[in-house]
Amino acid sequence: MTIIKPRLPKGMRDFSSDVMQKRNFIFKNIRKVFESYGFSQIETPSIENMETLSGKYGEEGDRLIFKILNSGDYLSKVDINDNINSKSLAKQISNRGLRYDLTVPFARFVVQNRNKITFPFKRYQMQNVWRADRPQKGRFREFYQCDVDVIGTNSLLCEIELIQIYDNVLSNLKIPNVNICINNRKVLVGMVELMGESQSFDTIAVSLDKLDSIGIEGVKNELSSKGIGKDALSILDTFINAKNISEVSSLLQKSKIGCEGIQELEFILNLFEKQPLRTSSLVFDISLARGLDYYTGCILEVKINDVNIGSLGGGGRYDDLTSNFGLNDVSGVGISFGLDRIYLVLEELNLFPKNITKNIDVMFANFGMEEASFCLSLIKDLRDSGISVELYPDAEKIKKQMNYANNRGVKYVVLIGENEINRGILSIKNMASGEQSDLKIEALKNKILNG
Repeated sequence: MTIIKPRLPKGMRDFSSDVMQKRNFIFKNIRKVFESYGFSQIETPSIENMETLSGKYGEEGDRLIFKILNSGDYLSKVDINDNINSKSLAKQISNRGLRYDLTVPFARFVVQNRNKITFPFKRYQMQNVWRADRPQKGRFREFYQCDVDVIGTNSLLCEIELIQIYDNVLSNLKIPNVNICINNRKVLVGMVELMGESQSFDTIAVSLDKLDSIGIEGVKNELSSKGIGKDALSILDTFINAKNISEVSSLLQKSKIGCEGIQELEFILNLFEKQPLRTSSLVFDISLARGLDYYTGCILEVKINDVNIGSLGGGGRYDDLTSNFGLNDVSGVGISFGLDRIYLVLEELNLFPKNITKNIDVMFANFGMEEASFCLSLIKDLRDSGISVELYPDAEKIKKQMNYANNRGVKYVVLIGENEINRGILSIKNMASGEQSDLKIEALKNKILNG
């Protein structure tokens, strides 16, 4: 038999019990805030049809979709000819893929269930997604997103609520020095319009998203290599170097759509000047582009200044997404939290609560089948009272059982042998202090509940 070396695919991870308790702490905090704003949970399948996923994330995003081979003899119906290439071959042998995000499947869900849901529809979703990306710090091929969306209204009050949700969650997790960056795709459309490069909007948006990593000169060099002219790049430079939203507004006076975007931004920013956020700062950022194709209005991204890790979340307004599935004139807006990056930030800044790991309250030592059977009713009574209990499965040497309890972080070990059963008492050991004492069996529950 060939021995297989145990290893994970790149970008995938196992999670230990300790890690899962910390992840669940984050889930719990996010879910609590979502539900306090009136959002209801849904789930969608991990696998979607490729026609659902393709064409929604831009050319770069489409390349990162994990495709699933068709079942059976997937090559039997392939038309092999001299013109075939990897892209056309993929279409013939794969008609399903792993979801790239939660927003596009949500749009598909809304259209399929439009007669069952009430609009505006407020949903949250906390599930894993997959991207065939190059793994690096804070970027994995499988990761969790925690999304919250409102669909069926174009009210800017939804954007305000979503910004508050970001601030509430990050404040509850005690993450400091966070900027919630805001821009509007209409502002970017206006800017690109004035550059004379409207046909290259997607190209410019994708390059702008790299500004933090490659700088303005890197962005301009990349765009120049893709055919964007010097005059257009000079206009771009002027926008990027604008000091505030007033300067950008002045630059956009000749763009109707650009002025619409500025008005939407000013409404939101003015409100938060009057009602400041708890701990986060709301910052206008003209370079924020959010390269996904489906955004049409306000866009958001959360950046932490104390850890070099990229954004902790992002989102925005999308007006046309459901039209891909046959439902027109339905506007939506949503944001996403990147759970994995939030976890890394809490670890790096040592922000997880000290008592987050829940240890087992009680372990019953095993002295044999008869004694173990006697303990079962006691164990049931303790569990019914909310106490976590386990019974060591084998009648091993007591030293081995104690070592197991110590390694598992058990608080108390209960010892009931034949003599103890006959006398109606038990011995209980406090694993932290090492103190061991005898007490009546019926007093066990009170001892554990009251310490």
